[in-house]
Amino acid sequence: MTIYLDIIFFENTLMNYIILYATGFVQKKRMKNVKLIISSIIGAIYAIVSYLNLIPIYSNPIMKVLLSSIMIYVAFNNENIKQMIKNLLLFYLASFVIGGCALALLYMISPQNIIFENGVLVGTYPMKVTLIAGVVGFLIIQYSFSQNKRQMKMKDLLCDLEIFVNNQKVKMKAYIDSGNTLKDPLTKKPVIIVEKGIMEKIIDIDNLIGGDEKLKIRLIPFKSIGKQNGMLIGIRPEYVKIKYNENQVITKKVIVGIYDKKISKNYSALIGLEILEGGGEHEVVRNAK
Repeated sequence: MTIYLDIIFFENTLMNYIILYATGFVQKKRMKNVKLIISSIIGAIYAIVSYLNLIPIYSNPIMKVLLSSIMIYVAFNNENIKQMIKNLLLFYLASFVIGGCALALLYMISPQNIIFENGVLVGTYPMKVTLIAGVVGFLIIQYSFSQNKRQMKMKDLLCDLEIFVNNQKVKMKAYIDSGNTLKDPLTKKPVIIVEKGIMEKIIDIDNLIGGDEKLKIRLIPFKSIGKQNGMLIGIRPEYVKIKYNENQVITKKVIVGIYDKKISKNYSALIGLEILEGGGEHEVVRNAK
């Protein structure tokens, strides 16, 4: 099999560029193509030196880590050693994913024309195969990280909510929703939206109107919960207690809007930011246990 050094060089440069770009992309870094290309070329030169076995020490694992560190240093603006290590770990993660995709695709197409020589993958395969594998690997990384960040963001925005009505209480998970600016049109109090099924544990919602609770009932118009226009039945609780991070909010200055459908499988209520920001209306306890 005839192997051309220029092919090894361009294929490794291309693959290194995709891996470096993926490393920066998942962190939403501002990247400069010139730096990425220079770093990619450094890696490609290393591959050629390893393939030719010009300097045996180049196959040493320590040298490989050192080379990766140099590539990361050249490609990105590393503010400190912690950021450098983070970039290095993400670089290896991207290498494993994209390299694995490339290897799998190459073996599916022409396994007989692929060999490892001094730790370098070489063969008579077209460069477009490398590009396709790199793109597929990049898309896998992008999707995985977007899903992970979404879950982390969701976790950060969840809090514990307790609602007290008629000397009874009900507990649930609530989502801190910046889009929830709903207020009672009469009292201008912010509205916490809660699933009907949760509130039914402590009050008889179907017989609420006309019962003992009639003085506390509100009708709250809304536009953003699955309908263009609608009405929520609202009640005035004795008070509510909200725990999030290390803080706790206790307030009477809210209305509980009862929503007759499921809000989410992860939480049962929506809380606006106004309540958590405190102020004269609400008692905020910092660093609550």
